[in-house]
Amino acid sequence: MAVQVVRLAVTAADLEAAYRIRHVVFVDEQGVPVELERDDRDPTADHLLALEDDVPVGAGRLVIEDPGFEGLALDLGPLGHLGRLAVLTSARGSGLGAALVHAIEHRAVSRGLRAVYLGAQTPVVPFYERLGYVAFGAEFDDAGLQHRHMWRELDFVHR
Repeated sequence: MAVQVVRLAVTAADLEAAYRIRHVVFVDEQGVPVELERDDRDPTADHLLALEDDVPVGAGRLVIEDPGFEGLALDLGPLGHLGRLAVLTSARGSGLGAALVHAIEHRAVSRGLRAVYLGAQTPVVPFYERLGYVAFGAEFDDAGLQHRHMWRELDFVHR
């Protein structure tokens, strides 16, 4: 069985691996315009990298948003924004996607956040629902793909 690890991306090589994975999944596979895949939030985000047998195969990021982001309750305080979650085809179905989500949630808790928001592509809403996320609002277009707003409170998270 493959050894799976999810960790914070800390080196320039880690970040390049995360960006490369995102490019393959979002630009090459899904047709997201290359100019939309990387954004001005990347330099300040916490990036996580998933590895299988020491090979980078997944990535995701955590951005901190102001209270009330996307209409969520102000009393939740600042929110974690889980985004750019990408797993290479070769590692899909292995549990690494869920492990990345849990690692981002842990990172959010360590940053003092009480809730996480994400914009899920419509076909993967059930994946996030299985992880405890709740959809709200209408579908919306992001980079030519339909999405749903989702969120989860973190008061219970795997401490």
